[in-house]
Amino acid sequence: MQSSDPGNFFETDAEQATRQRRANKAGNKYGSPIQLKSKILAAVVDPRAPSSAILVAESAGSVRRVLLDQTESPTTSYRGPTAPVSCLAIGGGPGGALTVFAGSWDKAVWSWDLATRAAGRRFVGHADFVKAVVCARVGGRDLVISGGADRKIIVWDAATGARLHTLTDPIVNMMSVQDLVVDREGSGEGEVVLISASSDPHIRRWRVRLDGWEQVVEEVPDVPGTERRTILEHETTVYKLVLDQDGDEVDLWTSSGDGTTKCLSRLKGFACEDTFQHGDHVRAVAVTDQWVITAGRDEDLKFWERTEGRLYCSLVGHFDEVTDLVVLRGVNGPKERVCSVSIDGTVRTWPLDKTLLDALVKEQAAKPAEEEEELVKQEGDGDGLLTVDEEAELDALMEDSD
Repeated sequence: MQSSDPGNFFETDAEQATRQRRANKAGNKYGSPIQLKSKILAAVVDPRAPSSAILVAESAGSVRRVLLDQTESPTTSYRGPTAPVSCLAIGGGPGGALTVFAGSWDKAVWSWDLATRAAGRRFVGHADFVKAVVCARVGGRDLVISGGADRKIIVWDAATGARLHTLTDPIVNMMSVQDLVVDREGSGEGEVVLISASSDPHIRRWRVRLDGWEQVVEEVPDVPGTERRTILEHETTVYKLVLDQDGDEVDLWTSSGDGTTKCLSRLKGFACEDTFQHGDHVRAVAVTDQWVITAGRDEDLKFWERTEGRLYCSLVGHFDEVTDLVVLRGVNGPKERVCSVSIDGTVRTWPLDKTLLDALVKEQAAKPAEEEEELVKQEGDGDGLLTVDEEAELDALMEDSD
């Protein structure tokens, strides 16, 4: 019988210490954790309930809808893949119905009707893991755009499943695609501007039409005759891209394996305007009018004052790497909050109100470390766990080796 318990295999002292620390930390209740049975690799807000529900991508091969404020039956699932689901998007599908699109390790993009959970079209064409997916609309047609570890970005017709284009950079070697975001500010009726991040430090922009595509290449400011094919502000992998409006301008926020989150100013040609030194691999960033929230490998959420660029507080709770952050807008429900998901299998919600944050910081500071580490994580029943080989593969993926 094959075991997935790492304690049954050779571990270094450092690995044993990390495993024990995480087990001891697992019992904390910060962020009102909802415990799922497998690792959570991505999250998106449910547009039908933007203040109280999200959808998450699980390593157990499913997409799960999580109701954040209900204690009984808080989840429902969308099933089909037998491999981990790594990315999510919600957009238009057949008949205009809201559709969930999910990229998987099985190299496909799956889809379901958001309301009925009925399985829809499956998009097959990547040669490796699908790691990013977004939705767009061009010329009256809904598109699905996916990026993979095969270093390709594929544009699909959402209604027919036809592959329209395959985007690659022929000049600057593009590595595994990490994230995609649609630049609606730069897009129009006949084309969409796409921004991509990858395991190399280059951020690329693309113009996609129904009949073709091109990479955005611009002249370098103040250097006539010199072309700029990419935005290069990080030293290594860029994991996350977020477009956020500040006044009349939409800036691009990034998180990277170099330990920083950066604000890239559109007015300055996407040059870096602000840098936030998180300190370890930053997997996720979320932005509000008041806060920049960063999280990643070190497990903590850091809240930065957006206007001052100063660290306001750091919150503990997760006991493994944080993989995504989403902002829950307070529409006919709780005040605006931020939701975090993690490899530890928990979904947690955190306040954005300063008074509530201050109270939480005070609570965490008052609790002795010995008491915080008193509880030990209970072993699950094994459902949804990865095999040893799959655990190693996931670790390799999260390390972004190409």
